[in-house]
Amino acid sequence: MKRTLVAVSLATAAAGLPSFAAAQSAPAASPHTFSGNLSLVSEYRYRGINQTNGKPAVQGGFDYGHASGFYAGTWWTNVSWLSDAGASNSVETDWYAGYKGTVGDFGYDVGLLYYYYPGRYPSGFTSPNTTELYVAGTWSMLTLKYSHSLSNLFGVVDSKGSGYVDLTGNFELGGGFTLAAHVGHQIIPSGSVDGMQVRSRSDCSYTDWKLGVSKEVVGLTVGLAYIDTNAKGGAGECYRNAYNKDLGKGTVVLSVSKTF
Repeated sequence: MKRTLVAVSLATAAAGLPSFAAAQSAPAASPHTFSGNLSLVSEYRYRGINQTNGKPAVQGGFDYGHASGFYAGTWWTNVSWLSDAGASNSVETDWYAGYKGTVGDFGYDVGLLYYYYPGRYPSGFTSPNTTELYVAGTWSMLTLKYSHSLSNLFGVVDSKGSGYVDLTGNFELGGGFTLAAHVGHQIIPSGSVDGMQVRSRSDCSYTDWKLGVSKEVVGLTVGLAYIDTNAKGGAGECYRNAYNKDLGKGTVVLSVSKTF
């Protein structure tokens, strides 16, 4: 049988006809992509502010992407900042969708992000659930992003219209090491309740910065970063929690993550 198949193949080639194998067209690439991620961090910092009172967090998410540039996804993590303030909540769930593309060497990304904190809240507690519109531009190793809140920001009363600008750079150092450098500025406008001012613009606005290095080790990405802010975390100020901890004080964060 083997010699017969070889003879047929040779005869087909001699006749200038495509062989059976060559006639099989490669399957078209799917326009859909799916990915997931899982991380363990020594503490969860968001925009430089401590979200877990200095304790570790387990985080993970799933993403869908389409060849057109459309994408959507979700990301989850444990948190404690709301329960520290008397609410019944231990989870942050993020839901987002957007569109990204390129124009020459310039990349762009625009989307909507909803932060949801399921739980029970005391009477009069401002909802922490937050909706932000964001737009970002990337050139080479640098990304500049602006996020604008369409609702109150993370439970801060009368804070609709808050904005966060973020400049991040990722630089290859060689040997598999990547350096990440970031600076951001959170703007929270002055706020009033029943016509009485309860907060000035400078009270809760702040700048944060981060410098970190990461490397892939046995299929895992291991990172170490220093994170700090100039957020006001003194007694009675915006970023002092019920445990008398300054939530914006500088710290080192260790992370281990996997993308699949």
